[in-house]
Amino acid sequence: MSANMTNCDNCSHYAYDEDEEYYVCDVNLDEDDMQRFLRGTNDACPYFSLDDEYRVVRHQM
Repeated sequence: MSANMTNCDNCSHYAYDEDEEYYVCDVNLDEDDMQRFLRGTNDACPYFSLDDEYRVVRHQM
């Protein structure tokens, strides 16, 4: 998956907020980016970072 085709569920910046009990984007978004995030039209999010929890393990092998 490239940065041009994003899915917040796979992004390392998409974290569960236990106090609010829902997922939030941890990136400090500007107003335009926040509108795209809330509308779900963030197909080309410049902050997307694949949440690859096995990256460290593969590196150690």
